[in-house]
Amino acid sequence: MGRNLLMSSLENASFNIILQILFRCITFVINAWVIRNVGHEVIGIMNVRLLLLESTILFLSREPFNRACLGQKDEFNWNQLINQIWLSVPISCVLSVIFVYIWLHVLPLGHPEHAFQYQFGCWSVAISCILELCSANMALVAQLFCFVKLKVALDALHIFVRSLVFVSIIVYDQSLALFAFSIAQVGSIGTIVVAYYVFFYWYIRSKPLYAKGALKSKFIPDIMLQKLYSNMDDFNFESLWDFFPKYLGSINSTFNKKLSTLTVSFMKQGVVKQLLTEGEKYVMSISPVMSFTEQATYDVVNNLGSLAARFVFRPIEDSSYFYFTQMVSRELPLHKQDQHKIRESCTVLSQVCKTVSSIGLIVLVFGQSYAYTLLKLYGGDTFVASSLPVQLLRSHCLAIVLLAVNGITECYTFATMTSAQLNSYNYLMVFFSISFLLLSYVLTYVLGPVGFIISNCINMFARIMHSIHFISKKYKGTDYEPLKGLYVGKFFLLTLFIAGCMCKFSENKFSRDSLLTHISIGMLCLMCVLLSWAYENRELIVIIYEKVMNKENKKKTID
Repeated sequence: MGRNLLMSSLENASFNIILQILFRCITFVINAWVIRNVGHEVIGIMNVRLLLLESTILFLSREPFNRACLGQKDEFNWNQLINQIWLSVPISCVLSVIFVYIWLHVLPLGHPEHAFQYQFGCWSVAISCILELCSANMALVAQLFCFVKLKVALDALHIFVRSLVFVSIIVYDQSLALFAFSIAQVGSIGTIVVAYYVFFYWYIRSKPLYAKGALKSKFIPDIMLQKLYSNMDDFNFESLWDFFPKYLGSINSTFNKKLSTLTVSFMKQGVVKQLLTEGEKYVMSISPVMSFTEQATYDVVNNLGSLAARFVFRPIEDSSYFYFTQMVSRELPLHKQDQHKIRESCTVLSQVCKTVSSIGLIVLVFGQSYAYTLLKLYGGDTFVASSLPVQLLRSHCLAIVLLAVNGITECYTFATMTSAQLNSYNYLMVFFSISFLLLSYVLTYVLGPVGFIISNCINMFARIMHSIHFISKKYKGTDYEPLKGLYVGKFFLLTLFIAGCMCKFSENKFSRDSLLTHISIGMLCLMCVLLSWAYENRELIVIIYEKVMNKENKKKTID
């Protein structure tokens, strides 16, 4: 493929970050309104129980196939790849039936007045998951062929439709909150699936016209058409039927054995990783550790504390995983691979480690002084009447630092492990998941909801140590130092420490009487911290600036 994978990954990450910030702001406002107007029990059912059902079905049925298929660009047969990704649909159907039964008959609800809406919500979530996987084939093709703006546009459409439907029903009748959530879920996913098929139908029909120079559009500029079709000689899809599974004469020819083995490895890994990722919600749902009101409080604080993860870390991890799978071969030792690619991937890993670690430290320091302020603005005085939300958010800021480092190091580890290493790691993940669930259960009884966060921190620290060991061992005996980026600069740390002290003083002095003064001091301190980071990493800033300017110059040349 004649596409720049690094630039595509960077563009994908940047667009995703901008999109996440823009549309999460909309979600942020909607959630703040819901907290003030809808009962906390309903919020707990929606955000903990129903979203956990969606996460469980999608992660176990989509993630293994997607991760396995992304790393096979030089080895796959397109028909085998499409066949493989479509297996996620029947698997999601089976999982949906199993988990909906568990959610309805095993997990206690405790609120008979919400029983019918809850049942409707469970089946709606299951249907939306199956619908979403019907477009997994096109989502995979879009990612492998670097249709960056398509994914961004469809993500934006998804959030817009979901928010519009949800708010419209809630405004009509607040008692229909669970119905609103369910209908919005199915409606938004259905819109995305249709949009994928419409786009590729148009794209395939228009490709021959573009080759002849006969493609003109009133709505799409010529420069965008050129981007869509340039370097696409290897795009061999000739109709929508090519996106559907085909029997190729035998099982061995229909499915790639190596791809299937890798998928099974990721599937085993997915089970334990899901327990690690959503472990606290499983503990909440299975055991009577917390009421739905407390669960709602924990979830609201957890969502606020995870803003950095959703806005920044997740897009970076997704783009980085795709980039590393394309640059580093799983099976070949480093010295037998293209050294230019290895050098570039090491530089990227180092710089990304430094960036996410710095962001995590900023969140940790400023979160200690602005947790109360943020929660008061978000949920009102009633929400912060008890000290629990503030304690949870401050504790969660520590988890953000570990989450940042774990995300990128584990992303590189999973992208470069061999099938045998993945299988071995599955056993370690089982140990991590069991330890995490037991620790969560015990610490929650001892420390309350804060115990969830502490157990999560311990778990992430253990996973970081394993990833660091793997990466260090992989590059032992070479001149590369990909983990050097974990050491952030001394000047940045000093500035951050001083800023933290000033913000804490401001909280004690001004936060209760003059909220605006407290926020202004924080913004000034944050600006100084960012400037100190930019000064210490000026070489990286210059490189990014030059890449952006070169891209702009190429655009002007094309125009």
